[in-house]
Amino acid sequence: MGKVFTITEGLENMGALRTGGQGSVYKGRRQGEIISAVKLLPTPIHTEDKQDKNYRDFNNEVEKLKKVNEVPNPNVVKILSSGLTESGSFPFIEMEFIEGPDLEELLQAPNDPIFSIQELIKIANQLSNALAHCHNVGVKHGDIKSNNVKFNVHTGNYILLDFGLAIMSDEQRRTSLRHAGAVEFMAPEQNEGQMLFESDVYSFGVILYELVAGRVPFPLNDRGETARNKVMLSHMEADPPDVLEIRKQNLPKSWSPERRESEMRVPAWLLEIISKCLRKDSSQRFKNGVELHESIVHNFTTEAGNSDVIARKYNALEKENKNLKEKILVLEGQHINEENRTPLYYSDPDKISISKPLYYVILICLFGLLGFAAYSIYLRKPDTQSIQVSNSVDSVANDSSSVSDETERKVKDNHDKEIRAMIDSVQRAESNSDTAGANQQEQADEQPQDPEPANADTPVDNAEGDQTQKSAKYTLSATRAYFYSDANENTRRDNFLAKWNSPELTAIDDKNGFIYVEFFTINGEITKGWLRKRDLRRIGK
Repeated sequence: MGKVFTITEGLENMGALRTGGQGSVYKGRRQGEIISAVKLLPTPIHTEDKQDKNYRDFNNEVEKLKKVNEVPNPNVVKILSSGLTESGSFPFIEMEFIEGPDLEELLQAPNDPIFSIQELIKIANQLSNALAHCHNVGVKHGDIKSNNVKFNVHTGNYILLDFGLAIMSDEQRRTSLRHAGAVEFMAPEQNEGQMLFESDVYSFGVILYELVAGRVPFPLNDRGETARNKVMLSHMEADPPDVLEIRKQNLPKSWSPERRESEMRVPAWLLEIISKCLRKDSSQRFKNGVELHESIVHNFTTEAGNSDVIARKYNALEKENKNLKEKILVLEGQHINEENRTPLYYSDPDKISISKPLYYVILICLFGLLGFAAYSIYLRKPDTQSIQVSNSVDSVANDSSSVSDETERKVKDNHDKEIRAMIDSVQRAESNSDTAGANQQEQADEQPQDPEPANADTPVDNAEGDQTQKSAKYTLSATRAYFYSDANENTRRDNFLAKWNSPELTAIDDKNGFIYVEFFTINGEITKGWLRKRDLRRIGK
């Protein structure tokens, strides 16, 4: 099939991905195998002259757009190029091609009709981070909707796409929104052609509402003009329906009762943020993405801090219950298999974590009571069976007479000795294991980092190994990882990284159980310092 037009030299048109009144998106391929997405705007610019207002406005907005990628952001699509097509003189923006579904697709079958609370918070953080990044350099997106946010299957991040409206003139934007805009996500002031930072905040609130409830607050029933006007009027005058009531109606039938109950506990702070974003008066919303993102980070960090306290209490309970379980198993005469121990504290983001610990503790107590009962009955009944000694078996015949008091006392004493011996054996094994672990750690700390090669004739080059260690990739395993001024526990600073941000860190140096990193904030600022390895988890090779 022949191509309808050429985009520009070196950029091949591979066909339309999506079309609409605000422009069309085409799949492009540069020389080689580089795949990109090309946004084509509907209004041509015939004169490439600075005296032409349309051409001048286009260039001014493109210059703003370039600022978005001056500092890379993991939640904003990369703008590769822009210009006018060789045929038709249509303005275009070339962006990186993101492989993965958008939010609209993720809400459709066979996926669940609503998002889990854990994923809701992740999206709220990452999408507000993208808005903060754009607004910080003066770029208003203007077309934030669920099919303009994609999930990158390679990175696991949510990416804000399609900056087409950002480079339109005010008149083009007003006409485009009136006839082809996604009215379900548009702020009240956008119906009059205005585009503010607060308009992006409103659209952000509609997306979060949709992910919580499984539908937007004011759905568009059909594409007719009457239906569009009804939705636009609702955004201007009507209050959004109760989001939790709609979420309750859309809970998947396949979820267990425990998960359904758990997933109705949407954090109050998240509901308050959605409510503030959807205020009719733009002055009552967050004034821009920066303020919105700061509010989400503050609330989540506060909640995460409280979770740390709860986690420490559960860990203490786990240790206590594990000791109780081992003692009961010893008294029952069972062997403890170190490799098959099951932790009593079970954590699953989709389940209520308190149910399994209680279940296991009750089960262990029941078995313990049964064991003690059996043990007591055994001591009280006459010995009618053979008594086994370490290396020989003596059969004691029973006759009609009862066992003498002396024999019964010996049986009881021997049994008590066996029980005490088993308990002492387990305690010595644990003590030896702890001592051996400590000695191994001490020897590892004292061992030099760069040992001499065993054979002088075949020297070992450790430079490559050191380089691999220092360039290793890490992410957070703890909720927080504090920065240190030096590779020393006594030099901790107040600033830290949080686990929810999923930072990927590259070790520049490695010393004394610390790595040295440089971390870029969303404002382009650099935080340098040492992080403890025990707060991190190595990723990749």
